[in-house]
Amino acid sequence: MAPVWRGLRRVLQSEIIRPLLLIIALLVLWQILVTAFRIPPYLIPSPGAVLRQIVVDGPRLLQESIVTTYAALGGFLLSIAIGIPCAILIAYSRAVESFLYPILVFSQTIPKIAIAPLFIVWFGFGTMPKVIVAFLLGFFPVVVSTVSGFKSVEPEMLDLVRSMKATRLQTFLKISLPHALPHIFSGLKVSITLAVVGAVVGEFVGSNSGIGYLLQLANGNFDLPLMFAGLFVLSIVGVILFVVLELVEKWVIPWHVSQRGGYAATP
Repeated sequence: MAPVWRGLRRVLQSEIIRPLLLIIALLVLWQILVTAFRIPPYLIPSPGAVLRQIVVDGPRLLQESIVTTYAALGGFLLSIAIGIPCAILIAYSRAVESFLYPILVFSQTIPKIAIAPLFIVWFGFGTMPKVIVAFLLGFFPVVVSTVSGFKSVEPEMLDLVRSMKATRLQTFLKISLPHALPHIFSGLKVSITLAVVGAVVGEFVGSNSGIGYLLQLANGNFDLPLMFAGLFVLSIVGVILFVVLELVEKWVIPWHVSQRGGYAATP
């Protein structure tokens, strides 16, 4: 009996099983509440109705999710391509920081949903407006985390490598960049989820495809099961992208991830 109990405990402590059990418990609670309080389907559909909708509209949901994922990844990659170089400039130049950083902070106070229609006017309907909105939402976390990572390097360590006649490039590649990578990946994880949100916002404003467009159609037709099915698929897309990024992190900086799945101190 003891080996069985130990095996059960090991399964319950799995990083995959725990969230699945929580999701199942929430679905069961959802079904119980809908049934017990006799909530009409046009207010909150039952999990069974949402599951049937996913099965019926599975191909359509998959096709629309690919469109949204493509726009989110475009905005995310653009955030990396522009955000990390900007963060390096800010971290290593006080003049650039004094000019650029306040503007970046100010830009985050502007609601993206308010300026998204401008991108439709400038770039027309299509993928580009969605990519830009995803970029605007995902850009700031990358910059902030990267700047924090480069500025957190101990001055004593930098003085040590300078005393060893290391060049600035060697110091950057051997000391500053490895030390900043955990911070960079933390920002990237936030950025990838916000990029998905940005892509959907772009589809809300003006698009004829994507999960955001599908949600608008479902909302206009009061099709609550389809709306919940779209939200479920959207959350799955976000989780998959987040998990893929975590796997990339473990591959790039394995020394940073402890055996228990937590984080260890940088070497």
